[in-house]
Amino acid sequence: MNGNLVITIGRQCGSAGRMIGMKLAEELGVKCYDKELLTLAAKHSGLCEELFETHDEKPTSSFLYSLVMDTYSLGYTTSAYMDMPINHKVFLAQFDAIKKLAMDESCVIVGRCADYALADYPNTTTVFICGDEKDRIAHLKEVYQLSDAQAKDTMIKTDKKRSSYYNYYSSKKWGDAKSYDLCINSSAVGYDGAVKLIRAFAEAKQEWKK
Repeated sequence: MNGNLVITIGRQCGSAGRMIGMKLAEELGVKCYDKELLTLAAKHSGLCEELFETHDEKPTSSFLYSLVMDTYSLGYTTSAYMDMPINHKVFLAQFDAIKKLAMDESCVIVGRCADYALADYPNTTTVFICGDEKDRIAHLKEVYQLSDAQAKDTMIKTDKKRSSYYNYYSSKKWGDAKSYDLCINSSAVGYDGAVKLIRAFAEAKQEWKK
């Protein structure tokens, strides 16, 4: 294993997880990958980028998931991969892109089961960011110019989608403290406070694991 530091961030919708990830990456002098992962995965796999946007963080059936993971262990040249439904090719390509990033550089990765993909990488720090409902709604209203009702609806639907995706593809439970190294309520410490906590924790973990 190399010495790259990778911090993965799972997040409730409206908790500003992406913003916190970007601030953290800026402080560390590394890149933050969120939607950018879709571009990378499309580039490496040869699949159309629009397909990644369509299937981004969406769960699938258990039978086909087993097929995906069997194919992952065998590689892209098998007939199983060629016959695989497009949403599973998308998942597989993202899985590979995340692993490749961790080998190539230190970075911050937001969402997409990155903590699960990097379970065997000792220099990974896994984080989940939550927030109080009123603060999450306020954040969504400000960022996306939504009404209270629209923001709440977006928050509920997005969290349901992320939870289903994570619980399905990983062996853990989305948002459960046992699934991550560190869980932070951004409403309690603020966005800058969350950045400081994550950085301090990641450095402490690296020191402890030496």
